[in-house]
Amino acid sequence: MLKQQLRAISSLLSSITLIGICVGMTSTLLSLRATIEDFGTLTTGVIMSAYFIGFLFGTTRAPKDIKRVGYIRAFGGLTALAAVSILMQAIWVDPTVWFVMRFLTGFAISGIFVIVESWLNTMADNKNRGTLLSVYLVLIYGGLVAGQLVLGVADPSGFIAFGIAALLLNLALIPILISVTVEPTTHETRKVPILSLLKLVPLGIVNAFIMQACYAMFYAIGPMYATYIGLSVMQVVIFMASFILGGMLAQAPVGLLSDRYDRRMIMAACAGSAALMALILSQLGPSVVWLIYVCVALFGAAALPLYSLGMAHTNDFLEKDQMVGATGAIIKVGGIGSIIGAPAVAALMQFGAVHYFFLLIMLLTMIVCGYSLFRITRRAKPEDQAHSSFAMLGPSQTSEELLTTLSAEQEYIDELASQDAETATDTQDKT
Repeated sequence: MLKQQLRAISSLLSSITLIGICVGMTSTLLSLRATIEDFGTLTTGVIMSAYFIGFLFGTTRAPKDIKRVGYIRAFGGLTALAAVSILMQAIWVDPTVWFVMRFLTGFAISGIFVIVESWLNTMADNKNRGTLLSVYLVLIYGGLVAGQLVLGVADPSGFIAFGIAALLLNLALIPILISVTVEPTTHETRKVPILSLLKLVPLGIVNAFIMQACYAMFYAIGPMYATYIGLSVMQVVIFMASFILGGMLAQAPVGLLSDRYDRRMIMAACAGSAALMALILSQLGPSVVWLIYVCVALFGAAALPLYSLGMAHTNDFLEKDQMVGATGAIIKVGGIGSIIGAPAVAALMQFGAVHYFFLLIMLLTMIVCGYSLFRITRRAKPEDQAHSSFAMLGPSQTSEELLTTLSAEQEYIDELASQDAETATDTQDKT
């Protein structure tokens, strides 16, 4: 049964793997190219944060558009938009243009993830959903690693690297556009406001905000930091690939451990290990590059699973009809953390505090570690940790139910805005 389902979605998995390679390339590519163009650390941090702004905006706006035009046409349009935005950055090297194009890339990629994961959830059932999602996420991480390696053979100062990224996006269109599949159906879900979730499961909100800020710091400013300490382009590529590979290999064992023991203990252990690795990395230079690779891989193994652990911990205390709404709330909180993270560490590095890059990450992961241990003293472990950590592994993961929730929220906001406009018009007419 599982083999048949994997065969049925092979085109979908092929497309998302190619998109993963492109996403893995572009973040490092733009950071390196910004260094070459001497944009400045703070400017680069703001540019890179535009991706997360676009991604956050996409989770609230794109679902409504997807439901209006359909999944297949939306996939084609969003992929083309992402390809055009990447090519524009190669043609027009300007910080303002790059900010706008990076925003459009984030918007397009968020919509693509919604579409792909909706199909996955439609094809899966309760017996194998975790397995299918884990295969999907391994391919995503594998694509991110491959993207770093592809970048190693392309000069970031030229057009070719940007052209390869756009080419991969166009190739990703082919498998999904020539396949025949059933579009997902929607289900009723319950909204979960962020403030309510903060009262119910505060660790989930705190973890999402801090860890997404850390991820944004590393993906956006990590290549620039590695360049500043003296690593070559190829060494920077291996540096970034080691981080992602470490996280990919750790996802499954960490997830299984969290299903067996109190997730908060596993979160504390991962966050504490990440803080230790960040401290060590802050003291290393290019003379021991092999040790940098090992430590950054261990840092990725400890840090990358934390978001999914926090998501699984949150679901442990929710009813089934609350889980999708809670996912939407956590995505928004994490998106805010991502938007703040990259410019914050870039501002520190702009004023010469290069080694504060990993020290700030160490401080943030220590907060997650300490708060996880604190929450253990405030609340008992849930009686049944039945929600697999595989179900919410990806920091960008969404679903069809989440699509429905976000679309409904946007329609509600639009309705309120319309009512306010009508009220203002009536008041003006009376006066």
